[in-house]
Amino acid sequence: MDGPAIRLTGLRKTYGRVEAVAGVELEIADGEFFSMLGPSGSGKTTVLRLIAGFETPTSGTVELAGRDVTRLAPFERDVHTVFQDYALFPHMTVEQNVAYGLKVRGVARAERLVRARASLARVGLDGLGRRRPAELSGGQRQRVALARALVARPRVLLLDEPLGALDLKLRERMQLELKEIQREVGITFVFVTHDQEEALALSDRVAVLHQGRVEQVAGPAEIYERPRTPFVAGFVGTSNLLVGDIARRLLGASGTYSIRPEKIRVLRGPEQPAGSGLLTATGTVAEVAYLGATTRFLVDIDGGGRLTALQQNVETSPADLTAYRGARVGLGWHPRHAVRVPDNV
Repeated sequence: MDGPAIRLTGLRKTYGRVEAVAGVELEIADGEFFSMLGPSGSGKTTVLRLIAGFETPTSGTVELAGRDVTRLAPFERDVHTVFQDYALFPHMTVEQNVAYGLKVRGVARAERLVRARASLARVGLDGLGRRRPAELSGGQRQRVALARALVARPRVLLLDEPLGALDLKLRERMQLELKEIQREVGITFVFVTHDQEEALALSDRVAVLHQGRVEQVAGPAEIYERPRTPFVAGFVGTSNLLVGDIARRLLGASGTYSIRPEKIRVLRGPEQPAGSGLLTATGTVAEVAYLGATTRFLVDIDGGGRLTALQQNVETSPADLTAYRGARVGLGWHPRHAVRVPDNV
């Protein structure tokens, strides 16, 4: 292997005056499950299309395994793409859909069938090869698209929000199956999503994109626990950003700080236990939202500002929690959970 599976250098893409991708620099390791996370318009899908060859960069280079493929056509790159709508041929059987790419490449019919059936078995669809896409569920169609991509044995698999059309329960199940398949086949997966939990659950590393730029690249835990920019802190999960006067009052420090809601304890009554080692604040509960496993509290802090706290519902009921609305409470958090967010990166 010559270098990383993918190297993007100075990658830019403009459409008239719109800069969709603004100088992206990324290296993705061989065999890595790598996610690009960001809101609509952040440039993540455009980056994926530049890697696939469906778009040509305005400037910069795309390398695959040390080879510059910037000006090569999609079929000349050792990559395959799975789209959100699956792009299956409705008039073909499942087996024919999976084998189609091999047929185009001139692979003999006997070998096509063997490889197509093996690929279907790998994604749990053995025995369904004679059905047509319309006879399958959404999750099964997603797996057919995955089998069709894997049968070509690409070095890199690109996935453009492939679970976006599935309902929540099926999506969660497919997340686990997708990660298991990636570990089994051992090839590089590049996964595009706007779903923060999905990116954190699946990925070895995550790149957070915003306005065509990479805000941070790190493992899921670091992205969540130590965001490097205010955007990352606010976009990945929920965060309390303390800036200016409220940071000085509550933390005794200047700058921008992030505290995750689940790190803040809610105590009925303003008093804090002696020797707890917590930083504290007092305030009035403005709103309570029961979320099943957890409850979210919005607390107006004395002296100005509002904090969000998240509490697990271990021994409490919805009736107990609604009594908090309008109540005076104390909040406490450990100093290490107030993470400094750099002003300039």
